[in-house]
Amino acid sequence: MTRVRDHRIRIIGGDWRGRRLTVTDSPGLRPTPDRVRETLFNWLMPVIAGARCLDAFAGTGILGLEALSRGAASCLFLENDRRLTRDLADTLARFGATGGDIRCADALHFLRGTPAARFDIVFLDPPFAAGLWEPSLAALAPHLAPDHRVYLEYPAGEPPLPAGWSALREKRAGEVGYCLARRAPATEDRRQ
Repeated sequence: MTRVRDHRIRIIGGDWRGRRLTVTDSPGLRPTPDRVRETLFNWLMPVIAGARCLDAFAGTGILGLEALSRGAASCLFLENDRRLTRDLADTLARFGATGGDIRCADALHFLRGTPAARFDIVFLDPPFAAGLWEPSLAALAPHLAPDHRVYLEYPAGEPPLPAGWSALREKRAGEVGYCLARRAPATEDRRQ
């Protein structure tokens, strides 16, 4: 019989700083490490307050939870694993969170649909083996607010930014690369 291991991760800043959530091991699940989140949210500090966020491929939801903890107005969490979706709903209830909306849905299918809202901050951290960065970025444009930021996490050495996108900041932590990016406005896209 295979034993399922649980481990805990913590919120590192904001109203829920130090609060912990239990994470059940699941294939392909890699919660973003503390030091990467620290850097990311330092980058986002000027724009996080009141932001509308999308945590696509949410997994544990740690990125969206961190955003809500730091003053984001809302976060839509997309996760296609029902168990992870239930765990995330339990965490939001335990934290007394407002502004969190969870959907058990395929993120790429959602992004290819008609946008219901435009997001200021999008977290894209799909399973590395699935190679979903490029199709996700291609489908993301109608979902983006004018002054958006998109966070991507990917295997180091494989920056997934196609034409029309630019990295505002980027770093590496071991085998993981990550960046904060923006899509060029439509007028810039036409000139390229």
